[in-house]
Amino acid sequence: MLAVRIHQYGKRDVLSLDEIPVPEIGPDELLVKVVATSINPVDWKVREGYLKEMIPHPLPLTLGWDLSGVVTAVGADVAGWQAGDAVFSRPDLKRNGTYAEYIAVRAVECARKPATVSHAEAASLPLAGITAWEALVDAARVQPGQRVLVHAGSGGVGSLAIQIARAFGATVIATTSGRNRALVESLGADQVIDYTTTRFTEAVEPVDVVFDTLGGQVQEDSWAILRPGGTLVSIVSPPDQERARALGVNGAFVFIGPNAPVLEKLAGMVDGGRLRPIVGAEFALRDIAKAHALSESGRAVGKIVLYAGTP
Repeated sequence: MLAVRIHQYGKRDVLSLDEIPVPEIGPDELLVKVVATSINPVDWKVREGYLKEMIPHPLPLTLGWDLSGVVTAVGADVAGWQAGDAVFSRPDLKRNGTYAEYIAVRAVECARKPATVSHAEAASLPLAGITAWEALVDAARVQPGQRVLVHAGSGGVGSLAIQIARAFGATVIATTSGRNRALVESLGADQVIDYTTTRFTEAVEPVDVVFDTLGGQVQEDSWAILRPGGTLVSIVSPPDQERARALGVNGAFVFIGPNAPVLEKLAGMVDGGRLRPIVGAEFALRDIAKAHALSESGRAVGKIVLYAGTP
């Protein structure tokens, strides 16, 4: 099978399209024919070696940790799955990933693919969707009637976060560039701030939750618009807990793992018409360097999908 691997850490020139054996599965695993995967910033951060101390991967390593595909073999101890089932998953980051035609993935990390969308759209959901859910629902405990600010509302995580916050009854404010205003409004944002022309701190009334997808100065400035008792939740860097206590608010940091129960909830939202995946660009495995370049630019709209095969 074909797989995109790295044999050493580095820039995009270390990405290699290799012919390797189809993986063997263990008793608790599924062999999945990958139809599509998607690009996440963690992919190129792993590639460049930023996470090698926290997650010491053996090399060569197949990158990618989103998938939508079809089960082709079932481990001896697995119940409830059979060949032909359509699945989607955010597999374990510590193992070989999904930029490949096949992957061995633990059955407990898989959920049934949403029936009403394509494999490409389904592949765009797992990592970003779990991230948005755990940040807003689990960490911030968003409630009906609350006000939620989502930074980078047109991005892969932000576009889902807007919809999840709305589904939980929140009023949503989102930042984005002017060219993406219509998209962000279509996702349910009640107020859209063009960050290229307006400082959000001057345009937003106090909020209950800030979802920080950018870090740095954006995170620092976000403290000022939180109501007492509110929550700043980040997926970039842990908020300063001393600062949070001094302001009478909460700070939370989210770094996700596999979460099939949340994927099941997301699939239900998609099939119920309450969550719309946004695929902004599509590439083949052989064009992986171009896909990474787009992700690294920080200018991608929605998710970048990578096709590994056909159903």
